[in-house]
Amino acid sequence: MTPPLPFPVLMGPTASGKSALALACARAFDGEIISADSMQVYRGLDIGTAKPTPEERREIPHHLIDILDLQERFDLFSFREQAEAWIADIRARGKLPIPAGGTGLYLRALLYGLDNMPSDRELRKKLDAEFDSPDGFEKLKEIMRKRAPDDYAKSSMHRRRLIRSYEILLLTGKSMTELQKTWKRNEARPDAVQFLLLRDREDLKRRIRLRCEEMLRSGWIEETRRLREQGLFSAPTAWQALGYPLIREFLDGTIPRDSLAERISTATWQFARKQLVWFRGQHPGAVALDMSASTDELLERIHSALERQKRIQENR
Repeated sequence: MTPPLPFPVLMGPTASGKSALALACARAFDGEIISADSMQVYRGLDIGTAKPTPEERREIPHHLIDILDLQERFDLFSFREQAEAWIADIRARGKLPIPAGGTGLYLRALLYGLDNMPSDRELRKKLDAEFDSPDGFEKLKEIMRKRAPDDYAKSSMHRRRLIRSYEILLLTGKSMTELQKTWKRNEARPDAVQFLLLRDREDLKRRIRLRCEEMLRSGWIEETRRLREQGLFSAPTAWQALGYPLIREFLDGTIPRDSLAERISTATWQFARKQLVWFRGQHPGAVALDMSASTDELLERIHSALERQKRIQENR
C-alpha cells in the first residue's frame, strides 16, 4: 500500500512567520493546521498569542486552538494525544495535516516520541503544592539556578516544565538536560518532515518589535485587564503566556506606558533566542527555510522535501 504524503511540521521562533506559511501550505496542499502552541489552547488569550484571525480560521480549519478555559491545565501528554488524533482524522479525510508552532517540547514529543524519564505521582503532588504558584515559582527558580543551571536556562519562564525538571532531578540525581542527551539520539518519525523557519537576527528583532507594537494598539492591554478579572494570573499554566505578566505590571503602575512595548519586545527576543537554541539542538534533521525567500519558493522547497521523503518511505 502506497504510504500517504508525509506531513510538514513548521517550527521556529516567535514572529518568524509560522502562521502565514502554514496558511500558505494549507491552501497549496489542501491541508488543515494543528497548532503546536501551548498558549493558543486557551480561550481569551487572543491578541497576545497571535492567534489566527476568525477569517483565517473560517477559510482553513485550525485545531488545538481555543479548547480550554484559563483555569484548566494542558501539558505535553495532552498535546501529543490530541495532535495524533487530529493527524489521523485529517489524513482519513484525504487532507494534509500541518502541525505548526513554537512550543519546542510539544514538537519534539510529536516527532521523536515521549521521553522515558521517571516520574512519581506522590512526589509530583508535593512539588505542585509547594511550587505551583507565582511565589513558589520564584523559590523554585532559585533552587534550579543553583542545582541544575542547564535546566533552569531552558525553562526559567515555564513553571510546570521547571517543576518537572526538579522532579526528575530529585528522582535521578541528574538534570533533564543530561538525560535528554540519550533522547536526542532517537530517530524522527518517517511520516513527517521538519522545517525550521530562519530569519536574519536583525530582521527577527524588527518583526518582534513591530508585532508587539501592533498588538498593543489592537487592544492587548484591555484584553489583559479583562483576563485578570477572570483569574488569569491565578491559573495553573495560562498566566505564563508571554507579555501578559508585563502588562499586569503596567496596570499595577510599576511599568510606564512608554516603556511597555520595549520591555515586552526585549523579553520576546530573549525567548526567541531560547527557542532557536532548542530547535537547533533538539531537531537536527529539520530542513532550514530561509524566510527571506518568496512564498512560492518556500512552498516549492517544502513540496520537494515531502516528495523526497515519500520516495524514501516507498523504498523501505
